[in-house]
Amino acid sequence: MKRLPVVLTPGEAGYIVAEVPVIPGCISQGKTIEEALKNIKEAAELCLECMEEEGWTLSDEYTIPA
Repeated sequence: MKRLPVVLTPGEAGYIVAEVPVIPGCISQGKTIEEALKNIKEAAELCLECMEEEGWTLSDEYTIPA
């Protein structure tokens, strides 16, 4: 599993917005940081699955070393 950068920013109504900048459009949110991270992990996994099905790959240069 790749480790990808996640950006957390304050959103509306007290939500935390989470985004994976190396996957365009991969954005989620949560009421807490933990919830936002859980949700963005799920969103990123789905985005990567769809990318793979369509023949797209994410360069290893975007992976954070473990």
